Amino acid sequence: MWDIENTLFAEDYDIIAGVDEAGRGPLAGDVYAAAVILPKGLIIEGLNDSKKISEKKRDALYDIIKEKAVAWAVATASVDEIDEYNIRNATYMAMNRALSDLKTKIDYVLVDGDCIKNCAYPYSCVVKGDSKSASISAASILAKVTRDRYMLALAEEYPEYQFEKHKGYGTALHIEMLKKYGASPVHRKTFIKKFV
Repeated sequence: MWDIENTLFAEDYDIIAGVDEAGRGPLAGDVYAAAVILPKGLIIEGLNDSKKISEKKRDALYDIIKEKAVAWAVATASVDEIDEYNIRNATYMAMNRALSDLKTKIDYVLVDGDCIKNCAYPYSCVVKGDSKSASISAASILAKVTRDRYMLALAEEYPEYQFEKHKGYGTALHIEMLKKYGASPVHRKTFIKKFV
């Protein structure tokens, strides 16, 4: 998990931030992004792509990452921003906000997946980075856990949609509730046109 970072360390990039998002695909809720700087060579047992580990394991790793990280931040782009700028651009906004919120020197950024725009730092995009890079994997866990907890809070505010069961994703149950109750203020209007 440190091969990519070690290559960059050898090129004199000392402070490397990993960035990942959570919640690009759902029909409801903000999109989240996290940025994490880990101490060089830190081994966190079980660190992996957040989608490949259980919720219980993610929660445990979330606490360890926050405790051990040199710096970490989680940021969002709102449902309104998603509808106005589209999900791709809103995701870039959330990622850049997370990097900015680190409030520390950054030499290089590793971004999961298909990249980032308007990044203030040198960066590389790593396909499936959340299972190849310790920094990106840590960011994926912080983003995923924080967003899941946000969706649980929305479930209490809008119980009829049962967000606690699907976290806003377009499951059969969610679509059924959308058709029954219509859109809530936290639904992405551009995502639900064909259902409502």
